[in-house]
Order: sequence, then C-alpha cells, then structure tokens
Amino acid sequence: MNAAQTVSNVDRPPPLPAAAPARSPNQALWEMGDFTRIASSMRASGEALVRRLDLGPGMKVLDLGCGDGTTALPAAQAGAQVLGVDIARNLVAAGQRRAREAGLESRCRFVEGDACDLSGVENASFDRVVSIFGAMFAPKPFDVAREMVRVTKPGGRIHMGNWIPGDPTLVAQLLKISTAYAPPPPAGFVSPMTWGLADHVRERFGQAGIPAEAVRCEPVTWVFDLAESPAAFVDLFRRYYGPTMKAFEAADGQGRAETLREELVALFEAQNESQYPGTLVIPATFLLVTVDVH
Repeated sequence: MNAAQTVSNVDRPPPLPAAAPARSPNQALWEMGDFTRIASSMRASGEALVRRLDLGPGMKVLDLGCGDGTTALPAAQAGAQVLGVDIARNLVAAGQRRAREAGLESRCRFVEGDACDLSGVENASFDRVVSIFGAMFAPKPFDVAREMVRVTKPGGRIHMGNWIPGDPTLVAQLLKISTAYAPPPPAGFVSPMTWGLADHVRERFGQAGIPAEAVRCEPVTWVFDLAESPAAFVDLFRRYYGPTMKAFEAADGQGRAETLREELVALFEAQNESQYPGTLVIPATFLLVTVDVH
C-alpha cells in the first residue's frame, strides 16, 4: 500500500493481526507500541506550532510521519486541506478515528505511507509539507529530503521539527540513554538525530536541489504537558514508545531494566518544571527547519 491508498477505519488502534506483518523494521518499531498514549501530552504544542507556521485556509498540507494527528488535526481545524501520512498502521487508524470524532473527515485524511518513497503522491501537489518528529526517523534521509521537495509546489515550503543530538533537554537525553542500552544498530544505520544538525539538513536538501540560503534552522521549544508524575510518564514511554520499548527489551535481557528505569525517572524528574504534584511540564528543544521551494 502506498501513500495514495487508504487503510480501513477501526474504532481503536489494533494490536495488528498476525496476517499483516510489518513490511520493514522501521514499521515494526513504530507499530510495537501505541504512540497515541505519548501524543496526548503534546496536543497544546502541536496547536501552537500550527499557529506559528500559519497553516490555514486555502492550503494543501502534507503531514509526513503524522502520528495520530498532533499537527494534522489543528491544521485542518484552521481550514487547511490535510493529508496525514504515517508508516505505522495503528497510528493511521488512530488519526482516522480522531478526525472522525472531530468532524474533520472532509478536510483531514490519514493514510499509510513511507517518507522515503511517496510514490503515490503527485509532484508539486502541496503548498506546505510538514514533518514534526516524524520523517527524521525514516532510514534513508536523502530520499526523505528528495521526496519532500518533489511533492512541494514551487513557492511552497517544507517545515521539519527534528530533535537535536546532545541537547540537554528531555528527548535528546531520553534517546541518548535508551541508545546506551539498546542493541547496536545494523550496518549502514544513519542516526535520526543527524536531522537535528543544520549542516546535515542543508546537505540533504542541497542534493534535492535546494540552495543552502533557502534552508533556515532555529531552535524552538516543545512542551510535554500531562497530569501524570514523571515516573508514570517514564512508564508510558516504556510501554508505548518504540525506541524506549526496544531499550527496555535489551536491558531486561541484561538484567538491567530497573537500572534503566531509575535513570529515566531521574531524568524526567530533573526536567519537570511543574509546581504541582502529580503533573508534569517538561520543555524540550528541537530544530525547526524551514525550506523555501522555488
């Protein structure tokens, strides 16, 4: 199935049936959990980013690696016509459900697709292409940049939100800690965190025909906001976030799962800025990339 094809509506995200195995390791990684449980802490930041990017009436928007619609649904609510594409079938189904419940089915569709190969999407068909913490995890970054440029109209823009390697805030540190426990990556693996480095971003879009001066990068703050304790939030990542789940699988095999949990709880507690018990407000810095396509 490609990005132009829809998947069946379901009332809740699966578990996926055994008859429909994942077609790639990347798909299996993101389908092993249920990112909707994490995304519930991201709604306000998604809405704020849509306002910042001025997505609205008259625009055709592609949200690539859209999850269950953290930015796709607010863009549709603002009047844009939105296509959300994600490799995880359970997240596509969750996005469809959220669009239906919000009465946005006519303006916001969700389909399965791969950011490395949008062969079902026509050239120059979107005014804006957006990918917030989505396409950065696809395994072939130069293909991702090429495809994003290909489907953007001349005069349109691409916006990416990418976590920054070595940044002291939550997500970069979470991924750094998890990586230390996870199995070594396969040969040829390109870290998704390289999308958080401006030189890498410009090189990738440069090979897709975009001059360096048309690529702008700036650090921006995202906020996780949830009525949970830091320890409970760690447990959500442990149960529902693919990379953290893999890290705990590996740590459990080494007899170190509790050590990993303690390290993550300490991180989340240190990052939490909420003044109220049983709640968290954790900022995380990301690289906001804006690409002008001519």
